[in-house]
Amino acid sequence: MTVSATAEPFWTRVRAALGALSPVRSERGPAYGQAAIARSIGIKPKLGQLIEDELVHGWANAAGRHVSLGLLVIEIDRSTDYFGAYGKQSTDDCVLAVMQAITDVLPRSGDTCLRLGRAGFVVVLPDLPGLMARATAHKITEAVRRLSLAHKESHAGIVTVSLGLAVTNPRGSYDKKFFEAGAEALKKAQRKGIGRLEAVDLRPAQQRKRKAA
Repeated sequence: MTVSATAEPFWTRVRAALGALSPVRSERGPAYGQAAIARSIGIKPKLGQLIEDELVHGWANAAGRHVSLGLLVIEIDRSTDYFGAYGKQSTDDCVLAVMQAITDVLPRSGDTCLRLGRAGFVVVLPDLPGLMARATAHKITEAVRRLSLAHKESHAGIVTVSLGLAVTNPRGSYDKKFFEAGAEALKKAQRKGIGRLEAVDLRPAQQRKRKAA
């Protein structure tokens, strides 16, 4: 799948394309490649405003309704190798195609995919049971594989993504450690290979803490 090249900057083309497609939103934000996400653990970097707003809104929504909140942190596998092998134009087209593939399998019309740096994405899923969040993650993995975008630097031969899933029961104001949990889960998935999912359920520990309080 290839998006035709133009002389316009990538983000101008993204905005134009997304205006006619399913709701995908872009966040330029800091350069959160695989190594940068790993470095983010424990140092609490400032996220892009769109992502921060989405997390705060989803948290407040779930907390007010006393339901769970899911978070998917996603990254294209071996993205640095892809960028080096194929160059900027193909990379831009690849990222746009992956964003749209993710959005197309999200379970509800209001769910959105946000760009996280160069090769990452964030999806916030309020009031979605943990099993359904896992099912959505697997659908994303398969949707990206079905694109069959060539990746000669990956042993899969095509572009794949790895995902970190975090699930919590929000209470009070937004806790930035929630994003860190999702990013840490992604890092664990990437250590296992490509096209992997790692999930962390924060709810049991929260329940024990609340009972002890």
